[in-house]
This record gives sequence, C-alpha cells and structure tokens, in this order.
Amino acid sequence: MVERSKILSIGLTLIMVLALFTAGCVSNDGETEELNVKGSTTVLPLAQAAAETYMKNHPEASISISGGGSGTGIAALIDGDVDIAMASRKMKDSEIKEAESNGIDPVEHVIAWDGLTIVVNPANSVDQLPYDQIKGIYDGSISNWEDVGGPDKEIVVINRDSSSGTYGYFHEEVLGEDNEFRPDALAQSSNGAVVQAVSQNDAAIGYIGFAYLNENVKGIDVNKGDGMVAPTSENILAGDYPLARPLHFYTDGQPTGLAADFTEYILSEEGTEIVYDVGYFPVE
Repeated sequence: MVERSKILSIGLTLIMVLALFTAGCVSNDGETEELNVKGSTTVLPLAQAAAETYMKNHPEASISISGGGSGTGIAALIDGDVDIAMASRKMKDSEIKEAESNGIDPVEHVIAWDGLTIVVNPANSVDQLPYDQIKGIYDGSISNWEDVGGPDKEIVVINRDSSSGTYGYFHEEVLGEDNEFRPDALAQSSNGAVVQAVSQNDAAIGYIGFAYLNENVKGIDVNKGDGMVAPTSENILAGDYPLARPLHFYTDGQPTGLAADFTEYILSEEGTEIVYDVGYFPVE
C-alpha cells in the first residue's frame, strides 16, 4: 500500500509539473500580438490579402486593416493611433514636420508598384487620351466627349476625395500643383466607388488603381508625349506606362516585431505572389 501511495504521489506531482509547464507555454507562445494598419484604399486589397495569408501561418498574430484614404492613415500615424499607415503617395513635408513635432519619426517603405488607370464606361468609343486632354477634362476646359473624339455628350467627371493619395498623385502628375479640379467633379471615397460610378454612366470618366480594373470599366491608353501606352501589366513592369507609382507603408521609426515581420512578408517571395494576384507589381 505504501509503495502504491508513493507511485500515486509521484504521478500527481508529474501531472502538476506538466500542467504548469503547458500553462507557461500557452501564456508565452500563445499570446496574441496585434497590428493596426490604416490608410489608402489603393493599398487596402494588397494589405488585406497579405494579412489573411500571414495570419493563417501565424495564428498568434492579429492584424487589423482599414481604409479611409492615404491622408487618413498618415494622420493616424502622426497621432500615434496606428502601427502602419498605408499610402499611395509620399508623405508631404508638412505632414513629416507635424509628425516630428509629435515625436513620430516617419519611415517610408515601398511595398509594391501600381499603374494609375484612367477609366471610362465600356460603351464609350474613346479608347485613348493624351495628357493635355485628360488635364482639360479635369480642370473644366473640356466638357463634351465630342471635343476628344467621342459622342456628343457632356462629360461626367468622377474624382476622388481630397484625403486620397490617388487624388494627390493625380493632381500633381496630371493637373499640376498650380491647377485646380473642376468644381462640378463628383468626389468618391474609394477606388471601388469610382468603378461603380463609371460603370453606371456611359458619359463618365474616372481614375483608379490598376488592381481595381475589371470588365465593368474600360482602361484607356494615355500619352505623355512618347506615344500612346496601354495600362497593362507588361507596360507598367517595363516602365513604359507614364502613370506608374510606388505604394507605401509608413511606420514610426524602423519597424520591429509584427510590424517588421509583416512588412518583410509582403516583400518576400510568397508576398510577391500575393502582390501579383491582387493586381499590383513587386518591388525589384
């Protein structure tokens, strides 16, 4: 009986030790690490797709992704409310200065490339536009499709809201900083909303990230002075398409922990496949 009691006692002790060890492992290794990412709706589908795959491989990670526009994401970074700001444009000098005054050190990471795509309704006969005509449509000096080789219809101009990085890039690249958008342009809050608006109006024109191009809208060829170039993956990768642009993550200082690992994942071989699948192009 004594021997049996000793064996039971030893067995119970081993079970308690094992239970304590297991509890310690769950506490240390199973602790959820959180990452908050916010900003550009252009970068959004890439970040969402990458986060979904990353969290499948790393169940201890919790990555929250939300849009709102580049300006919204950058403002959240400046206020210290997010770990990563997504942006389809570079931070402005005024934003960097504001960040630094708040003790934030913004560091830029180019995670992919995009081709900004001018889109019209598929029923529109216009297939190509030079820069000066695109500029004329958006500054108001051109108001009828007939003036650019299309039907006799008033042009319905679809724009992005001013917090959008796509808006900022288009303004700087196509209109020029000293020119203003026409006041009757209809502002949309996301790339998807632009696609929907153009698809429902055969007189509409808009601009979107290449990843949002689908059969509901028609991407047109553009010419900046070197001949018409179609918005295709081949032309963007070759550097021939004039509206190619980098997509960014911004962090407070060099990222560490989950922020660093997630950024590196998008730039990895597996992440590159996700970049292609979404419709963007990897950093070389």
